[in-house]
Amino acid sequence: MKDFKTLKEVCELLNVTRRIVQGYEKKGLVHTDYKDKYGHLLYDEETVKKIALIRFYQKMGFELKEIVNFIELPEKDIKNILINKLNDLKIEHENNHKRLILIEELISNFHEDNIDKYLEIII
Repeated sequence: MKDFKTLKEVCELLNVTRRIVQGYEKKGLVHTDYKDKYGHLLYDEETVKKIALIRFYQKMGFELKEIVNFIELPEKDIKNILINKLNDLKIEHENNHKRLILIEELISNFHEDNIDKYLEIII
């Protein structure tokens, strides 16, 4: 017999809310056909793992609409998607680093009484 978990158990196990899981169901990412004698939805181990994987992808910066498009792809295709995401994040990191340096420079040269000096840095 399969090991099933209620929605409440899944939420506690994965530290997610009911709404998150219901959102995944609405997007077609997960579903369950199982109910207990009280009518509560039950999730099998495979579905629980899939919910955890979706959360993991979200934490890496993927949006649900992206995950919907690749979650069922073969591993080699997902690997390529992850490589592309890594490259995008590296570019974003580099751009953020440049912004950070600029902001630090602006702060160190900022004079409230002389906005012209502030603008000199920008121009």
